[in-house]
Amino acid sequence: MPMKLREFSVPILPTGARDIRILHFSDLHLTPRRKREIAEIRSWHELNPDLVISTGDFLAHKDAVNTALYALDPLLDLPGLFVFGSNDYYGPMLKNPFSYLTPDDGSRKLGKPLPSDELDIRLQGRGWINLNHSKRIITVSGVAIEVRGTDDAHLQLDDYSKVAGKKAKSCDISIGVTHAPYKRIIDAMSADELDMIFAGHTHGGQVRIPWFGGTRSLTTNCDLPNWRSRGLTKFGNEPYLHVSAGMGYNPYTPIRVLCPPEVSLITLIARQR
Repeated sequence: MPMKLREFSVPILPTGARDIRILHFSDLHLTPRRKREIAEIRSWHELNPDLVISTGDFLAHKDAVNTALYALDPLLDLPGLFVFGSNDYYGPMLKNPFSYLTPDDGSRKLGKPLPSDELDIRLQGRGWINLNHSKRIITVSGVAIEVRGTDDAHLQLDDYSKVAGKKAKSCDISIGVTHAPYKRIIDAMSADELDMIFAGHTHGGQVRIPWFGGTRSLTTNCDLPNWRSRGLTKFGNEPYLHVSAGMGYNPYTPIRVLCPPEVSLITLIARQR
């Protein structure tokens, strides 16, 4: 299934600020054999982003760290942020394909440990910032951005209290990054009045059904409502939420139905007066 490029504009920058192009990808689930996907990932730098954000699940194989670094190499010269997902810590396991048709039941089966420490060291060695329970201030195109993130909520490794608090007064905007968009994370970041949240994990439902001129997912693999399983949404006073449907899949269930692999180009633009 061909990769889809999704593009959105989000009006959160100060008046007069220059646009900021963010490349957001998630859930690569790479193995050394995924040659076509690797070639596609290596082409993403041609989108000329100012900042790259990964919301985790880089790996799906114990020998995939070199694969991931090779695939991402053209992007690693750019400013980048990342968090980890469950499949950066543990390998995939055989999964009932019908689980993509039902809500998450909360059960977790963990595969063999994956070399997440090596992946972390090598990504940071190229200058990317690990936001697992970390808060930093970066400057992109003259805009001061406070960035914060959590570790994986799907495995209950998240502890938002480690990064909680209102945006620093010296910053123009504040962005949250997390792998699995559980409501407890969204609610906590909303309470701190962040401007935008980036997440992955859902695979867009992975299996979607036709629905009134489009498609809808049957699950998000977390407690996020199905209608927010992919793309850009905003609900009430919450921050903008962008959920990437990701590139990959569990190698034991190599299916995506009406849900093409994707990468997103998010353009932050100035707020309207």
